[in-house]
Amino acid sequence: MSGDSIVCRCSDLDINEIRGYIDQGYTTVEEIKRLARLGMGPCQGRNCIPIVMRELSIATGKPISEIAAAVSRPPAKAIKLGEIVRAFEEETGGAK
Repeated sequence: MSGDSIVCRCSDLDINEIRGYIDQGYTTVEEIKRLARLGMGPCQGRNCIPIVMRELSIATGKPISEIAAAVSRPPAKAIKLGEIVRAFEEETGGAK
């Protein structure tokens, strides 16, 4: 991969940024996720987490099977503001 290869499109992270975190001593996906917002975009890490796991495997010498993926939380479902307003009006009888 060249230095400008994008790893996480959602958070606009390239391979050099990921390698920089690893060089700083961050050796888990969870640490990198919290620092760089890795895997927190719309794809929820489907593309970037495996790449980071591979990079961590190379850097640490551990097999990928020993590298823990980040804690997975279900994505929040997008909701339109109008739906929130309607729910509020229903609960309060239209009071603002």
